[in-house]
Amino acid sequence: MYEIAHRVLALHTDPPRDVLVTLGLPYEEATGEWSCPYRIDGLDGWEHERKVTGLDSLEAVELAMVMVRAALAGSHEAREGLLADDDRPETPRPRTVYVSVDDDRNIAYIAMKHEIAPGEAADQTVAGDVVLDFGDSGQLLGVELTDAATRLPSEMRV
Repeated sequence: MYEIAHRVLALHTDPPRDVLVTLGLPYEEATGEWSCPYRIDGLDGWEHERKVTGLDSLEAVELAMVMVRAALAGSHEAREGLLADDDRPETPRPRTVYVSVDDDRNIAYIAMKHEIAPGEAADQTVAGDVVLDFGDSGQLLGVELTDAATRLPSEMRV
């Protein structure tokens, strides 16, 4: 199975151990349907690869996630309160940013969320060729680069 996602859960047993949930890359079956493999290591009775099949690759992934959630919630470990994912370290999660570029005006906007409502930027700070937009509570909403051709990293150009 080619892994596309995984999660480690804590199993509060003596001794403690991990439960590893793995989701595989969906693939097309000979019938034209799509299957998505998954595996749960560390729960009794789930230590082998399984798969679910859907009409397309997205449905197969969605069904695999539903099956994993149901298997975890229905396990005797979860019913006994031994399974938890709250013990994971508090590491920062990667965030999605939304980049728009206006080549004619040589500006780019890097938004920290999908849509910023008109008037949502309560404060702006200008630093050279950069404008920082902040919301009411001080959270960064976006960054405007007025010399995008020079300042915007190439990997952020779309």
